[in-house]
Amino acid sequence: MKQRIITALLITPFAIAMLLFVPTPLFVATIGSLCGIAMWEWTRLAGMRSRPWRATAVALGVAAMLALYFTSNVFLWWTFIVLGCVVWIGAIFWLRHFAFAASPTREHTAVKLAAGALAILPAFAGLMRIHQTQTTPHTWALYAVFLVWSADTLAYLSGSQWGRTKLAPNISPGKTREGLYGALIGTGFIAAIGGWWLDVRGSTLVLLVVVALISVAFSVVGDLFESLIKRHAGVKDSGNLFPGHGGVCDRLDGVFAALPFFALGKALLGL
Repeated sequence: MKQRIITALLITPFAIAMLLFVPTPLFVATIGSLCGIAMWEWTRLAGMRSRPWRATAVALGVAAMLALYFTSNVFLWWTFIVLGCVVWIGAIFWLRHFAFAASPTREHTAVKLAAGALAILPAFAGLMRIHQTQTTPHTWALYAVFLVWSADTLAYLSGSQWGRTKLAPNISPGKTREGLYGALIGTGFIAAIGGWWLDVRGSTLVLLVVVALISVAFSVVGDLFESLIKRHAGVKDSGNLFPGHGGVCDRLDGVFAALPFFALGKALLGL
């Protein structure tokens, strides 16, 4: 826990400054690099053993992000974002049948690789759309990510204090329904306060809170889904980039799932 706290204290100020003040090209390079590392971690979780093939898969993913960034086809951006939402809804059914694709076959590896690509690429597209729709400071980008950070912390605190009923004991025994409820209630208040600060009022603010809660709920799905894939792979963490926290997938699994929903909801509200 001490190592986790120290790492968080070192990373958080940098992450906030990057979300708020970094110009979009540099922001894309930074987020794209993190997504590339996440893809590398995911290839191992999916069951790929050959490093050259893993590198090839990551190179294809990075090429897709670059093509997406440099294209002016907005329809393509939204296709990725909507596809991400659909995939995460489908992930709920995978969680209910957690033995699906568990055995280490080539077919199952291919399914998991596709799932990873459709988790990371839509999140990249969603965050880029949020970032590009606002000049410095990019407060909406921080708002979106901060919701997931807050939910994660509130879930831990609520679960530690009042947790009794396991949320998904076969996948992540540490998570409880009480932790989820605490995360949703607390995040609802944070979303309302943050939305007010961002000058959102009236019924639009109410709908923004609904979008925030849906996004946070799917961040939990993302967290559980990565835990499921790690159980299939027989590993505790996706990597060791962040001492005490694991790898990029371990830190951003909830963010990957939440961003497509938040980006879509924000756009539908005209914000």
